[in-house]
Amino acid sequence: MARTSTGTKAAREQPLTARLPGGPRAGQTVGAVVLSLSPVCIELSDADAGTASVYRCLLCMPVLVLLSLPEYRREGPPPRRRLLYGVAGGALFAGDMLLWSRAITEVGAGLSTVLVNVQVVVVPLLAWAVDREHVPRRFLLWLPVLGAGVVLTGGLFEQGASGSDPTAGTVHAVLAALSYSGFLFLLRRGGFEGHVVTTYTVVVMSATVFSALGGWAWGALDLTPPAAALGWLAVAAVSSGMIGWLLVALNSPHLPSHVGAVLLLLTPVGALVLGAVVLGERPTFAQWGGCALILVSAYATVTSRTRA
Repeated sequence: MARTSTGTKAAREQPLTARLPGGPRAGQTVGAVVLSLSPVCIELSDADAGTASVYRCLLCMPVLVLLSLPEYRREGPPPRRRLLYGVAGGALFAGDMLLWSRAITEVGAGLSTVLVNVQVVVVPLLAWAVDREHVPRRFLLWLPVLGAGVVLTGGLFEQGASGSDPTAGTVHAVLAALSYSGFLFLLRRGGFEGHVVTTYTVVVMSATVFSALGGWAWGALDLTPPAAALGWLAVAAVSSGMIGWLLVALNSPHLPSHVGAVLLLLTPVGALVLGAVVLGERPTFAQWGGCALILVSAYATVTSRTRA
C-alpha cells in the first residue's frame, strides 16, 4: 500500500508534459501550430492592434482562471518571484503585439516578421547568459539556414522596406523582437517549479492590462468592436490564449531553449499556409522555399543529440 501511495505521489509531481503523448517536443510543436491560427483570425476581424491584443487575452481569462484553480489548491499561492515573472512577461507580450502590429504598417509585413523571429537567436543567448545553458554546436551550424528560411518566408525580397515609415517601423520591429524574446524567456523560466498555469494566467491578465494602456495611448483601442470582429477575436483567444501559449508555457521549461525557439518558427510557416488556404493569399515560390528551409533545419536541430 505504501509503495502504491508513493508511486501515485511521484506521478502527480511529475511534469504534466512528461505524461502527455510525445512529451514536451510534441506539445511545443502542437502549440506552435495552433498559434498560427491567431494571425488569420485577427486579419479576418479587421480589428485595430490594441483591440485585438486586449480581446484575444481578455476572452480567455475566465477559462484560464478555472484551469488554474486545481493547481492553486494543490500548490498554494505562487512565490512572489513567479508573480513578478508573470507580470513582466505579460507586459513584454503586450509590447510585442502592439509594436509588431504598428511595424507592419510602417515597414511592411515581410521585414517586421523577419525581425520579430530573431527570437530563435536571442532566447538561447539569454538562456546562455543568465542560466549558463549550453548551446550545442549543431544548432549554431544550422542557424544560418534557419535565418535564410525566416527571411524568405517573410517575403522580404518581394516586399522590401514597403510601408509608411521604414525607419520608425524598423525601430518598432526590433523593439517587438526584444519584447517577444523576453516574453518567451520569462514564460520558460516561470514554469520550472510548478504553478505553471497560475503563472501563465497572471501573464495573460498582465498582457490584457498593458495592451489596453498601450492601445489607448496609440489610439488603437475600441472597447465595443462589432459582433463579427468579436467572434473572430474569440477564436483567436481560444487558439492562442487557451491552447497555443498554454502549451508553450507547459512544455518550454522542459526543453532546451534552442529547441523551444526553433519549434516556434512553425508558427509563421503555419500562418503562411493558412493565409493561402483561408485568406486566398498567394505566397511566392521563395516563401514556400523558406518554409521548406525552416522545416528541414528545425527537424535537423530538434532531433539531434546534444553533446554533454
